[in-house]
Amino acid sequence: MMDNKRSWQGGGSKGPPAKRPSGSGGMDDDLVAQSFEADADVADEDIDLHIEEEMEIDLGEAGRNWERPAAPAINPQKDPLVFQQLEVDYFVGAPNRSVHRTDLLEVPIIRMYGVTAAGNSVCAFVHGFEPYFHVEAPSDFGPDDCDSLCDHLNRRLKERNLKARQSKFCVAVVMEQKQTIMHYQAAKSKAFLRIVLATPNLVAQARGMMETGIKIDSLNRTMGFVTYESNVLFVLRFMIDCQVVGGNWVEFPVNCYKSLAPHDGNKMTHCQIEVHVNYKSLISHPAEGEWAKVAPFRILSVDIECAGRKGCFPDAEKDPVIQIASTITNQGEPAPVVKNVMTLNTCASIVGAEVMSFQTEHELLKRWRDLVVETDPDIIIGYNIQNFDLPYLIKRAETLQVADFPFWGRIKKSKLRMRDAQFSSKAYGTHDYKEITIDGRIQFDLMVAIQRDHKLSSYSLNAVSAHFLNEQKEDVHHSIITDLQNGNAETRRRLAVYCLKDAVLPQRLVDKLMYMYNYLEMARVTGVPMSYLLTRGQSIKVFSQILRKAREKNLLVPNIKVQGGGGDGVGYEGATVLDAKQGYYREPVATLDFASLYPSIMMAHNLCYSTLLPASRLREVPPEDVLRSPSGDTFVRAHHAKGILPEILEELLGARKRAKADLKAATDPFLKAVLDGRQLALKVSANSVYGFTGATIGKMPCLEISSSTTAYGREMIMHTRELVQKTYCRANGYEADCEVIYGDTDSVMVNFKVADVARAMELGKEAADLVSKTFVKPIKLEFEKVYYPYLLISKKRYAGLLWTSPEKHDKMDTKGIETVRRDNCLLVKNVVTTSLEKMLIERDLAGAIEFVKNTISDLLMNRMDLSLLVITKGLTQEAENYATNAAHVELAKKMRKRDAATAPNVGDRVPYVIIKAAKGAKAYEKAEDPIYALEHNLPIDCQHYLDHHLSQPLLRIFDPIMKNAKELLSGAHTRSITVSTPSLASGGIMKFAKVRLSCLGCKATLPPGETSLCKHCQTKEAEIYQKMLTNVNELEASFSALWTQCQRCQGSLHLDVLCTSRDCPIFYRRKKVQKDLGEANAVIARFADW
Repeated sequence: MMDNKRSWQGGGSKGPPAKRPSGSGGMDDDLVAQSFEADADVADEDIDLHIEEEMEIDLGEAGRNWERPAAPAINPQKDPLVFQQLEVDYFVGAPNRSVHRTDLLEVPIIRMYGVTAAGNSVCAFVHGFEPYFHVEAPSDFGPDDCDSLCDHLNRRLKERNLKARQSKFCVAVVMEQKQTIMHYQAAKSKAFLRIVLATPNLVAQARGMMETGIKIDSLNRTMGFVTYESNVLFVLRFMIDCQVVGGNWVEFPVNCYKSLAPHDGNKMTHCQIEVHVNYKSLISHPAEGEWAKVAPFRILSVDIECAGRKGCFPDAEKDPVIQIASTITNQGEPAPVVKNVMTLNTCASIVGAEVMSFQTEHELLKRWRDLVVETDPDIIIGYNIQNFDLPYLIKRAETLQVADFPFWGRIKKSKLRMRDAQFSSKAYGTHDYKEITIDGRIQFDLMVAIQRDHKLSSYSLNAVSAHFLNEQKEDVHHSIITDLQNGNAETRRRLAVYCLKDAVLPQRLVDKLMYMYNYLEMARVTGVPMSYLLTRGQSIKVFSQILRKAREKNLLVPNIKVQGGGGDGVGYEGATVLDAKQGYYREPVATLDFASLYPSIMMAHNLCYSTLLPASRLREVPPEDVLRSPSGDTFVRAHHAKGILPEILEELLGARKRAKADLKAATDPFLKAVLDGRQLALKVSANSVYGFTGATIGKMPCLEISSSTTAYGREMIMHTRELVQKTYCRANGYEADCEVIYGDTDSVMVNFKVADVARAMELGKEAADLVSKTFVKPIKLEFEKVYYPYLLISKKRYAGLLWTSPEKHDKMDTKGIETVRRDNCLLVKNVVTTSLEKMLIERDLAGAIEFVKNTISDLLMNRMDLSLLVITKGLTQEAENYATNAAHVELAKKMRKRDAATAPNVGDRVPYVIIKAAKGAKAYEKAEDPIYALEHNLPIDCQHYLDHHLSQPLLRIFDPIMKNAKELLSGAHTRSITVSTPSLASGGIMKFAKVRLSCLGCKATLPPGETSLCKHCQTKEAEIYQKMLTNVNELEASFSALWTQCQRCQGSLHLDVLCTSRDCPIFYRRKKVQKDLGEANAVIARFADW
């Protein structure tokens, strides 16, 4: 689907297609087209199943080659069942008493979906696992009191669930010997009560009763309790207790499960293999060695096209779905096994893809639903499918009453469920989205993943593909989709090729960025289902690891209330950033980094919930076993009691070290991808533990741990600076007195004041070893790199050539400098990047200054490419909802008055330029559509760009180098300014202007009757004409080259270019040359006799 619709970005005005330039028809159009087409190649957790009548599937001829490999016959008496589970959920239903003996009428049943090594889909119904939580038993509570408490809870819960079809609510209260993870506990264990409930939704109800106070009849008093692990999701509870992690392999031994035949009438799913088993029979294999392999799970990539009404963004209740493109790929295979596009109305064939045409939209939607069921994908991917494609399909099918459409999950009688949801995380911010439950099929929205993982100037599919795949794609605005659909089979084919490419690109991006391997390994390392990684924040991953380690140690995690009133008001002093000694350093600057700083501090000093010692209990521990952190908090030392968090961190970092060693030795590309994803997941997980303790809105906030960690970090940075400067000085026989010029959280930059890179590296390694010896293990300072030369602007702002070996620099590295801000115009990025390259790579400061002055001169002389001046901002809400007058919002209003059909809609990104206006006009009043400004010769406000966009970034990078950097912004190069004359069509005062022709030779005003030259220039008519003709020829060549480039991008050399990608600089250049060519031809036409 088009980028501007897909990610609700972009935009552009529709106009008549430019004429095809002469001379382009001699190329082999069909070969190019075919080549491209082949290329495109826990409150209430219970789930309402929405049971409906089972729908029959009639695939007809469409089902050819869509199925998975045939599943072998399985004999539970002879064959164990082994598969890689990818998704886990549960439902509440009647127990299967052949594998679960119980008197309850309704129980939770776990469903594990996965794939065998042969590629067969599996759904295992796991029975017998019960929800529970703990409370600490009162001191006078005995085993005989358990029944009394259980009966009381049963009565209370029954009163709250009168309509529930259940024989018993509280299944049991069992006394167990446990210990809390919170604070150091001298005693080995205490009595805790395990409260077992019938269904997961009762956990929250029973927790509320226990926390607010409940009467224990046998003790004849009412008591309130702290609950433990009462906020653990039921699926996560099952996975932890059964030692299952996301994406690992599980096994059901011989004689321990019951299998249903493929055509058994009792079969509940569309999976090839369906079994029932008791949870006690489940064997979970650690994701190591042979069990680190990845099954060939199936990925469906989907994209849709809609025919919107003029001036309106597509609405599922009114606008039809006209095309759906799908690719099915088996993970690990280079090419899709299915690649097709379903179209409404006829469509010409496409090389390398199956085209299926339908006469009604109802039939189109039903057939696509059948495709999903038949191909049986494990994961559904796409670009912005979470907020557009999938919700649109579901809503459209509901509008058309396609009765069986919502049944394309893996459970035959279970309907898709969609609701509005909100994702909130400190790391990723807050955003609204549509939460769609498709039983057994994971949804992976590539747009969401890339926005989280990468900082880009634009997140349109076109821009992302250009960045990662180094290729552009045609971007057709949603306002002209309907015209293509209403054309003929060939125009619909063009749309289908475009739609198909938008389904192919997400799969290619997933492969390129190794997303499946990386997310699978993250799920394995943290122990959560893969689906949690996109729909939940960071804390669930750390919480899962803490719960697993706590269970291993027979510890319980309390349900801690939010600290600081639920806001960020409760804080602590963060990391130290040493003052930056601004300057341009022509000597090599060594960078020393602490390896895994915060995890190392927590391990070295045994910082944990379980080692935290409250001041009131200091006397319980010998003074020599107590550690007081720089923040004043006290913990017991490791030799007295090892903490849970340090153990988790040691295991994570140890596993990462092994994974990196295995990666180095591996030769198989798939194994290397898995191992690389694993070591990255282990690194991210280790670094997340510190943040988890400092999250005041979290499951286990503990500011004593987080503030102690940062306090140690500050102390270490200061110690490092003092020791290095004290040691590496002339007094100790070194070349010069070294200087620590900057320090940032976990690193210090040292200027040893030596001449060459090799010596700086030698001293850097020596200094790192020296400092490391003064710290408690495993804290280690490492030499990482040298910057030479190095431009230090301010805190968190610097640039330099990065060297890891003395032979050659690796790259130019920048931080905090205006090169990727998406709301900046491209001019800023280009000028800053080129200036830095000249200063750092070419070592030509004079050349950098000259380049900047020439650029400013070109800007003021109106010689700048328009694409470099375009600013783009997102229209995130209706104009009336904005509190201030924003430039892009006011422009959107203006464009809607001109032509509502092509004006930006909510969700679009609005490109604009700043044009000249009356003196005193506000910046938002000067915003204009770039193409409108180009077509009407509206003068650009070049001074605005210089003052408000270029000046500050330039001053920041030149201030450390020049005595007076402001001279870049004034002087001879700024005195000549060219302003274009607006066209008559632009309106305003130009409506009253009268056109007088001027001589094409000397520019003198022509008398009436003359159209080209004055009498003085008529003697040079041939010379002047030839000059004008040469200009036309040059413009025609430029336009032809740009046009051909756009045609190649769209995949055809014989169709008009419709692309309106505002992310692409070629688009603006093509429009500019097209306009200049029209004006040049108009000039030639004034030579009437020629």
